[in-house]
Amino acid sequence: MSDISTIGEFGLIKRLTSDMKLKNTSTRLGVGDDAAVLAFGGKQTLVTTDMLLEGIHFNLEYVPLKHLGYKAAVVNISDICAMNATPTQMLVSLGISKRFSVENIEELYSGIRLACEHYGVDIVGGDTCSSLTGLTISITCLGEAKDSDIVYRNGAKENDLICVTGNLGSAYLGLQLLEREREVLRANPEGTPEFEGKEYLLQRQLKPEARLDIIEQLKKAGIRPTAMMDISDGLSSELMHICKNSGVGCAIYEDKIPIDYQAAVLAEEMNLNIVTCALNGGEDYELLFTCSLSDYEKLIPIEDVYLIGHITKPELGMNLIGRNGEQIGLKAQGWQAFE
Repeated sequence: MSDISTIGEFGLIKRLTSDMKLKNTSTRLGVGDDAAVLAFGGKQTLVTTDMLLEGIHFNLEYVPLKHLGYKAAVVNISDICAMNATPTQMLVSLGISKRFSVENIEELYSGIRLACEHYGVDIVGGDTCSSLTGLTISITCLGEAKDSDIVYRNGAKENDLICVTGNLGSAYLGLQLLEREREVLRANPEGTPEFEGKEYLLQRQLKPEARLDIIEQLKKAGIRPTAMMDISDGLSSELMHICKNSGVGCAIYEDKIPIDYQAAVLAEEMNLNIVTCALNGGEDYELLFTCSLSDYEKLIPIEDVYLIGHITKPELGMNLIGRNGEQIGLKAQGWQAFE
């Protein structure tokens, strides 16, 4: 018998689905990207699902239920955005243990509803059941896009530009801050958490946003990315997925990776390498995308988009170029579901 941790999340998915044959002509794309693509005439329908488990994905000692609901919705909305599509509907399923009151679940649901209102998404159904292991949240999000607009992971070409939105590593530093203050309060229950000046990092961890705004700006600028993912497991991991799916290599530059000042300060305070946090921290839910070199001039006016490197020939590998020109091979050291 094999331990799941030996093959990891993506190895398990490949093992379970590699021999699946699609039977319906309406299934344009099944397993293997941020969302499945279904064709029912006219625009394409995109479907993604995500599950959050108490004790694995969130800790209710410091995560407010309303924030948790908002984040659970955004995680799925972000996957639709990562396909260059517009989120439209959502189904919400909850596994609830006896320790939660009606008011608790109303608070959780209020966060989900707030996110859906913000992104123009309709909640159209779901399921609830009892749970013996705490709170489970399973959300399915649907979206739509023209067939010609959908962007997959496998379209990156040699010499394409590599871009990211926002800044990276802040969500991870927000989590480290919450964990640190939790330990302090356990040792001294009468103490007060030290969050002053670090509010942005908490927001990035507890209330992330999907970058639907960037998707809209790219369309207005006439830019269709050649490949795209959202950064949930870390920049390094996501970029390696794009490169492997596209059959290319890459070079990104350490001094081009966007990092927030608060994140850099806290990383130094906690003796963490901020670049490592940005590469592997995850949960930023920013967009990572590649686009044609010919789109460079169109990219310049778009706020909060940063050029961090370029796509290379596959034989050159996947590399980070350090501040002194040193070349370091990228490693997928972000979130591992079964470790």
